[in-house]
Amino acid sequence: MTMQLSLKDKTALITGAASGIGKEIAETYARAGAKVAIADLNLEAAKATAEAINQAGGKAMGVAMNVADEAQVNAGCAEVAKAFGPVDILVSNAGIQIVNPIESFAFADWKKLLAIHLDGAFLTTKAVLPGMYAKKNGVVIYMGSVHSHEASKLKSAYVTAKHGLLGLARVLAKEGGPKGVRSHVICPGFVRTPLVEKQIPEQAKELGISEDEVIKNVMLKDTVDGEFTTTADIANLALFLAAFPSAALTGQSIVASHGWCMN
Repeated sequence: MTMQLSLKDKTALITGAASGIGKEIAETYARAGAKVAIADLNLEAAKATAEAINQAGGKAMGVAMNVADEAQVNAGCAEVAKAFGPVDILVSNAGIQIVNPIESFAFADWKKLLAIHLDGAFLTTKAVLPGMYAKKNGVVIYMGSVHSHEASKLKSAYVTAKHGLLGLARVLAKEGGPKGVRSHVICPGFVRTPLVEKQIPEQAKELGISEDEVIKNVMLKDTVDGEFTTTADIANLALFLAAFPSAALTGQSIVASHGWCMN
């Protein structure tokens, strides 16, 4: 069977999609024919992203969603289903980063980060599954990280959350498999977002080296080609997984890091 990367007539819900990786996935899905719901804390930014997609000939809508709030998740998913039909593809992408050593990591920060990454993934999955099960078809993609498989100092909550997504995806693969629903975890390496850009001069100053040396010898030293993973890399992988024609890859995590982490 040859595979066509088309999402024609599919409804896709992407959280945290007003910017960054989520936005690139939304734009890529729209070009592949999907009706795309941009779910974000920032409704104005979500609407702006949706409007740009519509102007480019796609079909999109913006939805306000705090993924850690069950009522907002349920209301947002219902709004999307009413406008575009039941969700066929969920991309649970919303996330934050908080950095501190374990002994001084505020419990409130721990709970906040886990709520956004794990509660958000659980609540959005729970909200879209009935529609997927009714159609016996659906794809759920969780945005993990190289930190789903590796650890870094100062990132206890983030590493814990990203590891946790592997467990949720694997259980969904087993529960959803007989009902036509599959799951995947995408695990990006360093993606050159504003968050990463900000760290380059900070690390250069802290380590007493040039910004080029930070990029080459710190951030990208373990990649095979000295290249950052791009938002396009991740969006193309998300398209491939969403369009994949069988459950052959269900329950799997796919690392996209230019060889930094080989799993």
